[in-house]
Amino acid sequence: MRLLHTADWHLGRLFHNVSLLDDQRFVLDQLIEIVDRDGVDAVLVAGDIFDRAIPPAGAVTLLDDVLYELCDRRGLPVVMISGNHDSAERLRFGARHLRKAGLYILSELDRIDTPVTLEANGVTVDIFGIPYADPEHVRSTFKCEARDFDSAHRFLLERIEAARQKSRPTFLMSHCFVDGAAASDSERPLNLGGAESVAWEPMRGFDYVALGHLHGPQYRGSEHIRYSGSLLKYSFSEARQRKGVTLVDIDADGKLTFEWRTLAPRREVRVLEGELEHLLAQAQNEAVERREDYLLVRLTDRHAILDPMSKLRALYPNVLHLEKPGMLEARGAQQLDREKLHFSALDMFSDFFEQTSGEALDDDQKTVVRALISELNKAEGGS
Repeated sequence: MRLLHTADWHLGRLFHNVSLLDDQRFVLDQLIEIVDRDGVDAVLVAGDIFDRAIPPAGAVTLLDDVLYELCDRRGLPVVMISGNHDSAERLRFGARHLRKAGLYILSELDRIDTPVTLEANGVTVDIFGIPYADPEHVRSTFKCEARDFDSAHRFLLERIEAARQKSRPTFLMSHCFVDGAAASDSERPLNLGGAESVAWEPMRGFDYVALGHLHGPQYRGSEHIRYSGSLLKYSFSEARQRKGVTLVDIDADGKLTFEWRTLAPRREVRVLEGELEHLLAQAQNEAVERREDYLLVRLTDRHAILDPMSKLRALYPNVLHLEKPGMLEARGAQQLDREKLHFSALDMFSDFFEQTSGEALDDDQKTVVRALISELNKAEGGS
């Protein structure tokens, strides 16, 4: 049996106020192509299907389109759990009826010990799902002593362990932050107090653990306890990450193997760093499609620049964020003596004048500006 593990779709997400719905549809079309090309028997989606509890209409439509392609047109089972960005109640609307179509939405804590049983090619697998749940929710549901995320997660695992059939392979899906895993800027903290991680050791007895929440593909403790990562790069801290899905094969003897399939984004997420003139010259040599990437630009220029964003966007239309560490370094290096301040102000005005008029200040103009700056500093000192 071959299963595809994916997670953290975050449908409807905005990236620096830019809608990513078209980008998400682009990679989900690739996911469907992988399903067809690689003979996938079922799809596991480990939470954060939507980016917020009340998703925009376009995000709901996109999910409906993808599930229609998988469940209706291809007849494939899809098993999903709710994540911390989802509304569990809204996500599971119609869940009991949708099971008949092969869509299994696991978002009810009091049903976590009831597995979804899948059969394909002579292999039978039980799949248990732990949706995102904070300790308070676990305590109120089971009247137990769940002090933190780890003790709550351990309690839920114990219930599943008591219900599982050891005679056949068992997969676990969980939306959580496993201790020691690498996080990204785009992941919403599960707990403002910081005690949000869970241990990997209680999960090692499952044949495969399909994790969601962290956006970088990785495993913790053992290779079969895996995060597939998000569909797309949702922050500039993810610029160097690979994005894709994990294919999991299990045979009748319970032997497990993994394969990785890369998803190619409609637009890349990149960080450019350097002086403005160098970056503008570099853009001339880049392919047109590369200029469409989502960019964070760090300018290393140590002098003032008039409207650098407009200049950059003339060549890179999707510059989403601009940083100026060079200016901060220059300010920090300045000595706070009067003479230095006079020349710093003159230099800044000279740069401004040249960028607006296209000509440099001549000596007479510099003399006038220097005198004016001196008078202003005297007036400021006497006030």
